[in-house]
Amino acid sequence: MHKKNFYNGDITMKMGFELNLSQTQKLIMTPELRQAIQVLQFNNVELMEYINNELESNPFLEVDDKKKETNKEDNENLESYKDDSKNEIDWKEVIEKYDDISYKSNNYNNDKDNRQSFDSYVSKKISLKEHLMFQLGLSVTNNKERKIGEFLIESLDNKGYLSSTIQDISFQIGENAVDVEKVLHLLQSFDPVGVGARNLSECLMIQLKEKGIQDRNAYIIVDRYLDDIAFNKMQKISKELQIPVQRVQSICDIIKMLEPKPARGFIVDSDNIRYIVPDVTIEKINGEYIIIVNDSNFPMLSISGYYKQMAADINDKEANKFLTDKLNSSLWLIRSIEQRRLTLYKVVKSILEFQKDFFEFGIEALRPLVLKDVAEDISVHESTVSRATNGKYVQTPRGIFELKYFFSSSVKDDNGGDGVSSLSVKSQIKELIDNENTSKPLSDQKIADILENKGINISRRTVAKYRDEMRIPASSMRRRF
Repeated sequence: MHKKNFYNGDITMKMGFELNLSQTQKLIMTPELRQAIQVLQFNNVELMEYINNELESNPFLEVDDKKKETNKEDNENLESYKDDSKNEIDWKEVIEKYDDISYKSNNYNNDKDNRQSFDSYVSKKISLKEHLMFQLGLSVTNNKERKIGEFLIESLDNKGYLSSTIQDISFQIGENAVDVEKVLHLLQSFDPVGVGARNLSECLMIQLKEKGIQDRNAYIIVDRYLDDIAFNKMQKISKELQIPVQRVQSICDIIKMLEPKPARGFIVDSDNIRYIVPDVTIEKINGEYIIIVNDSNFPMLSISGYYKQMAADINDKEANKFLTDKLNSSLWLIRSIEQRRLTLYKVVKSILEFQKDFFEFGIEALRPLVLKDVAEDISVHESTVSRATNGKYVQTPRGIFELKYFFSSSVKDDNGGDGVSSLSVKSQIKELIDNENTSKPLSDQKIADILENKGINISRRTVAKYRDEMRIPASSMRRRF
C-alpha cells in the first residue's frame, strides 16, 4: 500500500495563537465630554437652570459674589469720609439749602426696593373665565341663574365656544333646558362679543348683530357660504343670491374683519407662552458691528477653598474619591461654560462675516449658507456648529432671529455666482404679490418668469412651494372684483 501525499507544492496550513499590538483612535464619551456637549446645546435659560442645579448638588461650586467686596469697600470709604468731615460742617450752607418752604417730592430713586420698573406700568392680563365671571356677578340676581352661568363658563373651550349641547348641560346640572338657553343668550351678550357661540356661524352672527348690520344677505352668507368665502368663490355667491359681485365682496370684507376666536387675547390654561432671551447681541457702533455674548446674568462660579482643602487633608479613601470627583466635575463645568462662550462668539462672528450684506441691506441680500461653511471657517466639526446654533437667538439691529435663520439653501442664478438664498427668493415673491394688481393677480408661472428676468432660475412648482410655506393663497383666491 502506498500513502498519498495530500499537501501540494508549497501550500502549508499554520494554526496558533499570537499577541499583536496595534494603535487605534477611538472617541470615548466620558462624562466630562458629555457634559461639555450638553452645556454647548443649552440656551441661556436652560444653562441658568443647569448651573443652579449644579450649585445645589456640588459642594465645590460656589458663587463668587464680588458685590459684597464692592459694598464693603464703599462702606469703608463712607466711614472714612464721616470721620474726616465730623468737625467740618458748614451750618450756614445747610440752613441756606433748606430755607425753602416750597413743596418738594421725596426722591426714592436711591432706594432700590422702591424703584419704579416697567412692570409697574403694565396691566395684568386676566383669564377669560375671570372676565366672564365678573360680568356674570353683575348681571344675575338669583342663585339658579348664577349656577347655570358658572357651569356654562366652565364649559367653554380655548376659543371661547360652547362645545356641549343645551340638552347635555341641562341633564348634567338638573335644570330646565329653557332656563339654560336663556342664560346662554345672556352669556352671549358679554364681552368679548361672540363668546358662548356653539359654532363659527353663530359667533359671526352675534358680532354682526352687535355691529348693527341690517343687510339680510350678510347673515345668509355667514350661515351658508363660509366655505365659499374661504375659496374666494364670489361669483358663485353672487349668482345664487342674485346680487352684484362687488356687493358680495364688500360683505365678505366685513366678515373677514370679525373675530373667529373670541377668547383671543385672554389667558387660558393651555397657553404655553415662551419668552425669548437672546443668547448673543450684535450692535452697530460707529459703523462697526460688535458681538456681545449675553452671559452677564450667569453667576461667577469658583471653587470652594474649604472643600478643596478638605479633599487634600482627608484620609478616607472613599470620601477622598467622592470629593476628587466633585472637584473635577466643578472644574470641568467652569471650563465648559467658558468654552461654550468662546464657541458661540466664533460662530456668530463667522455668520456676521458671511452675512454682512444682510445686516447692511436686509433680507434680499441674504446669502446661501450651510453649516459646513461656518465649520470650516472656525475649524470645528459641523455638529459643533449645529449644537451652538440650535435653539439660540441673536438680537440684531434688524430684529431678533434664531441663529438657524441665517442658514438656507441656494437658488442658482445666471451670473455664475454662488446663487441666491431661498429666504431672499421668498422675500422677493412676497414683495411681488404685495404690489400686484388685485383684479389680475400674478400666477405662479408669471412670478417665475419675472424672477427669471432678474437672473434667478426658479420653476413654477418651486414658486408654489415657497408661496405655500409663506401661507399665501393662490392667484384665484387673491383676486378681487
